[in-house]
Parts: sequence; C-alpha cells; structure tokens
Amino acid sequence: MKTELKNLLSVLILVVFYNVQGQLTGGGEANPDLTTNKESLQVFQDLRFGMFIHWGPVSLRGTEIGWSRGVQVPKEDYDGLYKEFDPVLFNAKEWVKTAKDAGMKYIVLTTKHHDGFSLWDSNFTDYDMMSTPYKTDIVKELVEECKKQGIVFGAYYSIADWHHPDNPMVYPPEKTDTGLKDINDAKTKAKMDRYIGYMKNQLKELIDNYDPAIIWFDGEWEWVWTHEMGMDLYKYVRSLKNDILINNRVDKGRKGMEGITTSNRYAGDYETPEQQVGAFNDKNAWETCMTIANQWAWKPNDPMKSRKECIQTLLRTVGGDGNLLFNVGPMPDGRIEQRQIDRLKEMGDWLKVNGSAVFGTRGGPYLPTEYMVSTRNKNRIYLHLFEKTESPLTLPFPKGVKIEKSYFLKNEDQIQIDRDKTSITINLPEIMPDEDASVLVLELNRSALDIDVQPRINY
Repeated sequence: MKTELKNLLSVLILVVFYNVQGQLTGGGEANPDLTTNKESLQVFQDLRFGMFIHWGPVSLRGTEIGWSRGVQVPKEDYDGLYKEFDPVLFNAKEWVKTAKDAGMKYIVLTTKHHDGFSLWDSNFTDYDMMSTPYKTDIVKELVEECKKQGIVFGAYYSIADWHHPDNPMVYPPEKTDTGLKDINDAKTKAKMDRYIGYMKNQLKELIDNYDPAIIWFDGEWEWVWTHEMGMDLYKYVRSLKNDILINNRVDKGRKGMEGITTSNRYAGDYETPEQQVGAFNDKNAWETCMTIANQWAWKPNDPMKSRKECIQTLLRTVGGDGNLLFNVGPMPDGRIEQRQIDRLKEMGDWLKVNGSAVFGTRGGPYLPTEYMVSTRNKNRIYLHLFEKTESPLTLPFPKGVKIEKSYFLKNEDQIQIDRDKTSITINLPEIMPDEDASVLVLELNRSALDIDVQPRINY
C-alpha cells in the first residue's frame, strides 16, 4: 500500500509563494521572498546547546552513515541492513534524559540521512522503520518524550538521497555514463520533479505528524540541486509552519565547512559551521555542529573528546554568539554508549553551576581568544577563563560603565578589580575554581548588551 501511495503522490509538485515578515542571514541584497521568523530565532539562540543524533541501520556495521554506502559497505549490503535492524534496547526516555542531564535544550534527529532510510512511519516509502524487525516509529516516541521532558525537537532531513530511484544524486559517482549531464536535460528534470514531490510529501508528513521546531537540511551540495529549488523548498516548508526554523543548507549559499551564508539572496535562517567553531558573529545566527567522538554514526572504540575539550568547545561557540549542536551516535541496540553519557553528564554538572553564563546570553563584548571568551546578559558580563594568566588580566573597558560587583560563579568568591579611564585589571587567584573553565561575573550599573564589542586583546 505504501508503494502505491508513493507512486501516486510523489508526482505532485507543490509550489507555494508565501511571504512573511522577518530578516535573513548573510550579506548582500535580501530576497524578500525568503524571510525568518524573528521570534523563533530568538528562542533558538537562547537555547544555545543541543544534541545531534546520527543513527540508523548502518550502526550494525559501525561505519559512517550515508558515506560508507558503496565504499566501505557494498550497496546491496548497506541497503539491506534495515532487515536486520532491531534496536530492542532503544528507550526514548533515556535518550532525552541524557540530553537533559547534559544541560542540552534541544534535540535534532537524522530522520532521513543521505542513505534515504526514514526513521519514522512514512506513507511514501517502504524503506522505513516499520519495515524493520523492530516495527516501531522511533520519531514518534522521541517527540512524545521531548514534550514530556521539555526539550525542543528538530528533524534533520537530507536533500541528497542516494537510495531513491528518482534522485539523480549518486555516491560514489557512477563510473558509467548515466545520461544525466545537466539539470536542464529532460530526463534529469523529470526525475528531479518526481523526487522533489517525494521530499515535499515526506516533509509535510514530518511537520503535520511530529511538529518539529527545526528542519535541519543537508546534502544541498549536489550538482543537481539549484538555488531556485532551495528557495522553493524553503517557502514550501514555511507555508506548512510559519514559525519553523530552517538552516542554510536548504539552498546553495553555504561556504563549505565554514558554514557561513555568502549572500542574503540565499534561503536559510541560520548558518552551519561543521566540525569547527564558527568565527565571532553577533549579526547573523549560527550553529556549530560537532561530534563528541570522531565519527557521526556509532563506531566501536571511537576516540572521544575530553571533559576539557567538550566544555571549552561549548564556551568557544557561545562566546562567538553561536549555538552548539553536539553529536552522539547510538549503538545498534538503541543505547547511547555509557562513556558518552558520562562525558555529557560532566558537561551538565558544569552547567548546573555556570549555566547562567551560557543560556539566554549573547557573545561578547570581548572577542574570543585562546585563553578566554565572554558572554553577556542583562547587566552581567561573564568572563570564561580557560587557564590562569601569569600576570594580572587587563581588559579594555568603556568609560561611564561601573562594575558594581565581581565574583566567580562557582564559589562566589569576590575578586578585586582595579580600573583606569580605558581598562580594568583583574588579579586572579592562584588556584582557579575550575581547571577547565572558570566563570568570572562582572555586574554592571547598566545593560551589558549595550556595550560595543571591544578591540581584540592579546592575553
């Protein structure tokens, strides 16, 4: 029945011209048809820390999701893994609790990666969770648990689909001539029209049935995906849910792994640096996505980041005015590795003490350095110190702003600060409150958000 529905409905091409008020990221002349819901973006930036989850039948092989198909794992083997996929120890409550214990405020799940497998009960394909021995709608269970525990849910959805017969995008590239040379070729266009219809049907299904706050697109780099297709897909998704957020990978404006959007003519509500902390940017919203280990999908004995790396990665991101989407890859049986749970709990324990310096803050007013980043909210500046300097810390400080109180968040020890007309000098204690990141609070006589970004310092 699903296959019949797929053949019938995937030919529908829904083109929606929809205009709302807002503002796009990136420089250049804005496209009035592509706009961002400002209220949703503000909520998103306040969350600051989320969990990325890459998971699917490929976890049975321990290789990378999508990218190992036809490379490390023969296509026939890879495409048949769903028949063995039976994650009997999957527990949505435990997944969400792991995120919550880490201090994370949202979850983004790979509902469909480049391999085309759907983790939900889809009416438009048989290549989904209901065709596995487990026969359970993973997305439904996770969404319900997110609502119970107060975690925002987002859905990753890949534009690239190397399994779908109507998608001309293939990986690895075919050695033989497929006859698909240009998007304007009649054969290519016909296949893409059908495939876009399939995508829109699945996206409508996800939004109608699971109500994600975010659609996290990926796979837009393929030659067959065009700027016009990206604009159309952005407008279509926004027509289904006006307050949804859509990342910049829906369109062709992303600049490689750096993730920035090159111009306002491209669609996307926020930028997406990958496996690197983005540069300081308090004008355009951005989110670094990064793995807790090396591989996105589960890999046995994959080297994992230390407590120091994890906490400082979060702070370097937030200090640059971005969000961190930190990835875990659950095992084939449905559990997240205990060592990853333990590391995330260490981050959560740090945030229980210092979370006010992260959540709801903006980056600045000091630009990130190797040893320090800063965040701010209301009348407070938070200095995140990664190690003690050998000499007193001197920072530029604007005239007319008074520091009424200064103390460490962890132990509330008062810190003496000296100042002159243009700077402040902080005499730090011999032993810092936290060996990986100590937060010093400066309470001001005015809003910290009104202070201009200060010149870069060397310290």
